[in-house]
Amino acid sequence: MTSDPLLLTGELDEATARLLRTVAALGAADVAAPSLLPSWTRAHVLTHLARNADGFVNLLTSARTGEDIPMYASPEARSADIEAGAGRGPADLMDDLRRSSQRFTAAVAEMPVEAWGATVQTRRGPWPAAMLVWGRLREVEVHHVDLGAGYRPADWPDAFAQRLLHEVAAGLAGNPAAPAMVLRFDGFRHELVVGDPEGAPTVTGPAPELAAWLTGRSAGEVLTVTPDGPLPTPPEWI
Repeated sequence: MTSDPLLLTGELDEATARLLRTVAALGAADVAAPSLLPSWTRAHVLTHLARNADGFVNLLTSARTGEDIPMYASPEARSADIEAGAGRGPADLMDDLRRSSQRFTAAVAEMPVEAWGATVQTRRGPWPAAMLVWGRLREVEVHHVDLGAGYRPADWPDAFAQRLLHEVAAGLAGNPAAPAMVLRFDGFRHELVVGDPEGAPTVTGPAPELAAWLTGRSAGEVLTVTPDGPLPTPPEWI
């Protein structure tokens, strides 16, 4: 599970191509239909993905130039841009998503090696610039599922699913609201521990299904709990 942004660009290119193939099959009624995210249509999700790419371009530019450039002008501007774009038709949404993805790819190509060591200010605080390609990959893969257009967590590549699972589990380990549990995956050969494992339930299943459950993209129907009982209730993933 590499964190090297240049090695992750190939995975991002493939994820973006999969997303664009899904979008190409959507008609006007499809993009106006509800997504899996509360109060958002598929057009909202697609507009968010386009503006997210531009936001990451801002952060890459900040890392490259040393200028203090925010990801978005403001939270209000971010929301307004998504609402403004959500009324568009499939062709405009597709063109916007393709072009914004290309701008992100170009911004990555412009980064000198030393710029990846910079720290940038995301919506949720400081982040290493070297993590921006991973951040974009995560947005593309997770929101592809959120479209509710046939792409499921089971379709995530193994490398992505395991990296997402490790990241989410690490975040839960530092969250006092997270219930103690042991996550067992990858043919049950590997496990991650959240909280005190003594007496904690073991939740077992494929890495994509565990990651989907912890991120609120699945109810965990295919997961098993030992000893037998209900699934723990993880806090909302942000």
